[in-house]
Amino acid sequence: MDKGLVSVKDMETNITQNGHIAIYDIHFDSGKSAVKPESIETLKKIAKYLNAHPDKKYIIVGHTDNTGNFETNLKLSKDRADAVKNELVSKYSVKSEQLKTYGDGQTAPIATNSTDKGKAKNRRVEIVEQ
Repeated sequence: MDKGLVSVKDMETNITQNGHIAIYDIHFDSGKSAVKPESIETLKKIAKYLNAHPDKKYIIVGHTDNTGNFETNLKLSKDRADAVKNELVSKYSVKSEQLKTYGDGQTAPIATNSTDKGKAKNRRVEIVEQ
């Protein structure tokens, strides 16, 4: 899915058909894991979808590009996934037991890391149905 606000319908379609959805509208400062305020609308939509499916469980997976140290990126991706879960649980009433987190770092690129455009596609959060 290209950049643009994710919708509940996008989530339903992608998760039903593919088992996951890549989300690009959750923002972080470079090298940081705090969710930026411009992510609020996307988080609200994710929460709406998750809260409409309380019987299902999901994994929030953080991904990075290949800039920097491998181990640092692995930790950063996990910290970002944890931060997204924390936002969803603490601010949008998603049940904690519905979510797990995982950090893939740079190990699952969907585009080349040799271009800025490719790196941008690789920096994402995915919601994966368990």
